[in-house]
Amino acid sequence: MDKILGKQAPKKDQDNEHWVSMSDLMAGLMMVFMFISIAYMHYVRIEKQKIKEVAVAYENAQLQLYNALETEFTKDLPAWDAEIDKQTLEVRFKSPDVLFGLGSTELKPKFKQILDNFFPRYLKVLDNYQEHITEVRIEGHTSTDWSGASNSDMAYFNNMELSQGRTRALLQYVYGLKDSAAHQKWVKSKFAAVGYSSAHPILDKSGKEDPNRSRRVTFKVVTNAELQIRKIIQE
Repeated sequence: MDKILGKQAPKKDQDNEHWVSMSDLMAGLMMVFMFISIAYMHYVRIEKQKIKEVAVAYENAQLQLYNALETEFTKDLPAWDAEIDKQTLEVRFKSPDVLFGLGSTELKPKFKQILDNFFPRYLKVLDNYQEHITEVRIEGHTSTDWSGASNSDMAYFNNMELSQGRTRALLQYVYGLKDSAAHQKWVKSKFAAVGYSSAHPILDKSGKEDPNRSRRVTFKVVTNAELQIRKIIQE
């Protein structure tokens, strides 16, 4: 009747209608935010599960690879003065007197004999785990010593050049082995020669550098777990 007569509804009634509509709007927005939150939590849960699965697969592959390396080389390690690190999958050759001459990049004959035996068998083990391997690093390490160096910086960079030269020479040698011929394409795509100079010294129990143990060469497998996790995050 008021509408017909051209009368407006009381202001109180208009305010009530306004707040009812605002309440409906806020309730609707809250429902939308709730659904978004639920969807996001579900997404996060799925991503965490994916990362967990990758981590479990990585641990299993790492353990299997370690066991395979240990089974293959356990009898030889003492004679080679070598060891296998379960956490890093490093095969470490620890005797500097066997590896290279002092200040030289030339492999000693005894080390060549060890590599002739070790490397083809090493490739054979890795061949079963290629899908899990991103890189294999041949790493060269030195002590902080350098005869005739005027300061520690000069010693560091001289040792850097030495360690890089040694790992390149080592990689070139094992690449050229007759038994490596069938794997050369894979070696070129996965192997890297890295010289660390004295950046990672071996310390004794008192926290001081052990120069003899610091001079070493390692073959280190890098798995693709980190790469897989990065892919999941970026999806």
